[in-house]
Amino acid sequence: MEAVRCSGLSKVFKRKIKIRALDDVSLTIEKNEVFGIVGPNGSGKSTLIRILSTLLIPDRGNASIFGYDVVREYGKVRRLINRVSVDAAFFKGISAWENLRYAGRLYGFGRKEIKERTLKILNELGFSEKRFYEPLEDLSRGMQQKVAIARAFFTSPMLLLLDEPTTGLDPRSKLDVQNFIRKSMNDYKGLTILLTTHDMKEAEVLCNRVAIIINGRFVTMGSPGELLKKHNKKNLEEIFLEVTGHEWKEDEDDT
Repeated sequence: MEAVRCSGLSKVFKRKIKIRALDDVSLTIEKNEVFGIVGPNGSGKSTLIRILSTLLIPDRGNASIFGYDVVREYGKVRRLINRVSVDAAFFKGISAWENLRYAGRLYGFGRKEIKERTLKILNELGFSEKRFYEPLEDLSRGMQQKVAIARAFFTSPMLLLLDEPTTGLDPRSKLDVQNFIRKSMNDYKGLTILLTTHDMKEAEVLCNRVAIIINGRFVTMGSPGELLKKHNKKNLEEIFLEVTGHEWKEDEDDT
């Protein structure tokens, strides 16, 4: 059974003008795969993540997680997934530990189990234990994102949706997160990861397969090696320029 199956997904946002965020997107992600979606801001990456995480209903098409429809069976889907976004939500005035304890209790974990799990993950992410009890608002952006990743991993999800998890991080924190993602695929059996990113090199290093999305549509897809061979390029950035005909537009609103 596939971890993710999408067929003909479309989504239009009606603002001052109609914005077609997704346009007939179809996708299959295999179990135990790290699948990357790469594209500029406004290309539809986050819209797809929100649909798969049951936070947004598509206008057309359907999507399923391990066979469960994300609209009709959203309760079952939510028990199988977790999500890390570029702007993780926290109670900023309390500590990392208090945030994680609160989240763990919602999932039915005991205090001791929560602490053991999260400290193990945070240690692997290079997070100092002495900062564990400091308010989130006093921690750097990179440290906050590590807490968000720990929160997602200690629930042992079958599908982890990582929506630009390293955007805006300092180089050290970014490398820590990337190394942890790579290590987690060996340590957490049965885990599937869908990663969206602006970073072509990150996708090339971490992902089994990569899709480039522009204006809500996939324009090419395959393993990094397959794509490099198919397009006869040295890296994914060169492929992006070839298949889209333009450079990144980082100042667009994300969609």
